[in-house]
Amino acid sequence: MSDASPTVSQARSTAITLAAIQAIIGSAAPVAISTGGLAGFMLLSADKSLATAPVTGFNLGIALGALPAAFAISALGRRGGFLAGAGMTALGGLIACFALINSQFWLFAIGLLFIGIGGAFVQQYRFAAADAAPPEFKPKAISWVLTGGVFTAILGPALVIQTKDLFAPFTFAGAYAGVVVLAIIGALLITFLKAPPPQSAAAKAEELPPRSRKEIISQPLFIVGLICAVGTYTLMTFLMTGAPLAMVAAGCTQEQAFLGISWHVFAMYAPSFFTGSLIVKFGRERIVIIGLMLLIITAIVGLAGETVWHFWIALILLGLGWNFGFIGSTAMVADTYRPSEKSIAQGFHDAVLFGSVAFASLMSGFVFNAGGWHTQNFIAFPVTAICLGGLLALAAIQKRARSNVAA
Repeated sequence: MSDASPTVSQARSTAITLAAIQAIIGSAAPVAISTGGLAGFMLLSADKSLATAPVTGFNLGIALGALPAAFAISALGRRGGFLAGAGMTALGGLIACFALINSQFWLFAIGLLFIGIGGAFVQQYRFAAADAAPPEFKPKAISWVLTGGVFTAILGPALVIQTKDLFAPFTFAGAYAGVVVLAIIGALLITFLKAPPPQSAAAKAEELPPRSRKEIISQPLFIVGLICAVGTYTLMTFLMTGAPLAMVAAGCTQEQAFLGISWHVFAMYAPSFFTGSLIVKFGRERIVIIGLMLLIITAIVGLAGETVWHFWIALILLGLGWNFGFIGSTAMVADTYRPSEKSIAQGFHDAVLFGSVAFASLMSGFVFNAGGWHTQNFIAFPVTAICLGGLLALAAIQKRARSNVAA
C-alpha cells in the first residue's frame, strides 16, 4: 500500500466530519423544498401553475453548479471548495429573505437558485467520502455521509416552523435568514475537515491517465447507474415537491405538510446507518431494485386516498425508496472511474442528474395543477419500469462478459 492510500480509520474520520457538515448545511434543502412551492403560490397573483418554479430554481442551481463544484474542489481542495459552497448557500438565503420581504417572486426563485448552487457542493460530500476510502469501505463511506440527512429531517422543518413568522407579515422570510446562519455554522465545521495525505511520487507514477469523457460515460455500469440515480431522484423530487401543495389542497394544514416533509426527509436518510452494509452483503443492484419496489408501493398508497395518513405514509415510503435506489446507484457509478477521472465523471453525473431533477420539480407544479395528485402518482410506474429494464439489461451484459472470460 502506498503512503497515500487511505485507511479505514482515516476514511471513517472523513465520513463522520462530512456527515456533520451535511447535517447543518444540508438542512437548507428541506427549507427550500418545503416552503418553495407554498411561498411561490402566495407570491403569485394569477397563474398558480408556476408555484413550484422556485423549487425548480433550487434544483436547477444544483444542476448548474455540479460541474463547477467538482472542478472547484479539485482546484481549491476539499476545504476551499466546500467553503465556497457554504458561501453560495448563505448568499441564496439572503436573496430569498429579501425577496419575500419585498414580494418578488422571480427574485425569490433566484435566491433558491443560489441555495441550489451551494447544494451542488453538498452533493459532492458523498463522492469526497468515497474518494477518501479504500474500495471495501466505499459503500459505507457514502452511506455514513448521508446519515447527516437524518438531522436535516429534524433541523430543516423545525427551522421553518419556528421562524416562518419571525418577520411577520412576510411569511417564511425568517426561515431563509436561518439558512444564512446554517451556512455560517457549516463553514466553521468545514475548517475541521482534514486534507487528504499528499500523493507519493511512486503513486503518481502508478496512476493511470484519465480516459475521455466518452469512454467513461459509455460504460454499461455507468449508464445504468446514472439511469437509476436519475429515475429515483427525479421521481422522489416530482412527488415530494407536489406533496405540500396536494396536502393543503386536500384540507391539511401547513404544519401537517411541514411534518410530512420532515418524516419524508428522515426516511430518506435514516436507513443510511445500514444501507452501506446491506450493499456490501447483497450487492448494489439488489438494493436498487428494493428501492424501486418501494417507490412503486409509494404510488399505490398515494392513489389509495388523500388523508393526512395517506400522505405521510406515502412520503415515508418515498424517502425509503430514494435511499436504497440512490445510494445503490451512487455506489455503482463510484466503481466506474479512476482517481484521475473523478472530476469528469462526478461533474457529468451530477449535471445530468440534477438537470433532470430541476425539470421534474418544474413539471410537478404543472402536472398537479392540470391533473392533481393522482396523476402525479401514476407517473411512478413508467419511471420505475425504465430503471428495472436498465438493471436487467446490465445483468445480461455482465453475464455475457463473464461467459466470454470463462471461454
